[in-house]
Amino acid sequence: MTMTNKLRIALAQFDFHVGAFDRNLDLMRQLIAQARDEFRADVILFPEMSICGYVSEDLYNRPGYLRRCAESVEALAKDVTGITAIVGWAEAAGAVVYNSASVLRDGRIEHTYRKRELPNYTVFDERRYFVVDPDREDCVFEVNGIKVGLIICEDIWYADPMASTVAAGAQIVLVLNASPFEGEKHAQRDDLLSTRVKENKTAIAYLNVVGGQDSLVYDGASVIADADGNVHQAAKSFEDLLLVVDFDADTGKFTQVQWVEEDDESKTSLMWRAIVRGTRDYCLKNGFKKTWLGLSGGIDSSLVLVAAAEALGPENVTAVRLPSRYTADLSNDLAQEQCDRLGVPMMTIPIEKPFQGFLDALAPSFEGTESDTTEENLQSRIRGTILMALSNKFGGLLLTTGNKSEYAVGYCTIYGDMNGGYAVIKDVYKTEVFALSRWLNARAGAPVIPTEVINRPPSAELRDNQKDQDSLPPYDVLDAILQRHIELQQDAGEIIAAGFNEDVVKRVLHLVRISEWKRHQSAPGPKVSKRAFGKERRYPISNGYR
Repeated sequence: MTMTNKLRIALAQFDFHVGAFDRNLDLMRQLIAQARDEFRADVILFPEMSICGYVSEDLYNRPGYLRRCAESVEALAKDVTGITAIVGWAEAAGAVVYNSASVLRDGRIEHTYRKRELPNYTVFDERRYFVVDPDREDCVFEVNGIKVGLIICEDIWYADPMASTVAAGAQIVLVLNASPFEGEKHAQRDDLLSTRVKENKTAIAYLNVVGGQDSLVYDGASVIADADGNVHQAAKSFEDLLLVVDFDADTGKFTQVQWVEEDDESKTSLMWRAIVRGTRDYCLKNGFKKTWLGLSGGIDSSLVLVAAAEALGPENVTAVRLPSRYTADLSNDLAQEQCDRLGVPMMTIPIEKPFQGFLDALAPSFEGTESDTTEENLQSRIRGTILMALSNKFGGLLLTTGNKSEYAVGYCTIYGDMNGGYAVIKDVYKTEVFALSRWLNARAGAPVIPTEVINRPPSAELRDNQKDQDSLPPYDVLDAILQRHIELQQDAGEIIAAGFNEDVVKRVLHLVRISEWKRHQSAPGPKVSKRAFGKERRYPISNGYR
């Protein structure tokens, strides 16, 4: 499309897989052709590191991997005609590597911009892999007589990169991103974009990648912001979309041509979609089309069952009841009710015989001792072993069902209920598990999680009449303490000063500290909070700090 002082821009909000060079190139070629031939776009923008996927971690240290990056950009450039394409990649230059974006046009690489601001906090380790070009050159190029500027992700969070790009003549700035999802980030991003365009009187097109990559989930939610500071409604989160807009250089405003708007930015909705997208992508990217999980009739496994069924289809999920002498009939009934409602196949394997076998085998060694958590954990480990055996024998990924509150204080059994390849609600506090469950039922207009599952007191059912609150503070108190300690990084004194009981705080923080070794061995799970266990929160196991 060629119009005086106007530019048609396609934003490729898609998932570009780590290390899948051929797959990524094929997708890029398809999107380039569609943007050019169907929408008559002048420019198509791809996300940060779209050539090789973000984040490739120590693959960036492999010379062969970096060669594939360069070869892929060069190969793609030869196919770019009749449109300008902008792609992200890892650029090796001698002994150093840059986080770069290249402008491809007329069959060649026309410009290459190198990221100026390298994040090195929470999940980001960019200074481990990349360097900043000391020349810090701006990238401004013309399309249809309009000067287009280019920056990458973290650059927009600092004033100088955009300011210097505009000073170099840019009439619009394109920002390619790989920004992971976390709750309440959308409002912060919108405020930032509004600030930048008001500072520079220059419009921004902000493209974010989408999809799950191990524990990270990218939400897309791409945005356009007019030069007067007006931020348009974000694109739909967690969906692969080719977005198309027209930019008027005279007014500095955008007009949507093809744009699917986000219609629910509530914390619960976004968290749920992050969990589902993260689960689906982790399974499929690692070759798993089917999943297993132990279904206890409790709220955590019930929530994971809904997530798995939504991610992969109910026919690709198998729930397994593993009743013991302590399992209530109601638990078995609720598990069956939920599977029937969702259309999920279910197996039942009682654990009484293997449990008694272990008790008999250990009886001589345990003679003279009282029954305690050792016997309780035996049941969990038997269940974990059976579930892993089913996964091994029939294929499919075993999903774990523990929540963030449990992982935080170690209310989970290593080599037992922690067995599995992906921890679906690992970053979801127990109080959030309840909120998600109620929201799902309201969304469905029917109880996809049986109401009695939500209303009954949580229990591990590893001894008679056991309740979670026998071992833990009430979950609203526990989660409030944990959020202050984990997300806000407050110590005991600060939490106590906020009005929490001193003995309870000290006990909870002690449990968090002594459970570090368990978390180091836990499966990855989708990050949905500001500070998830794993890459964002890395504490030593051997630690004398109090």
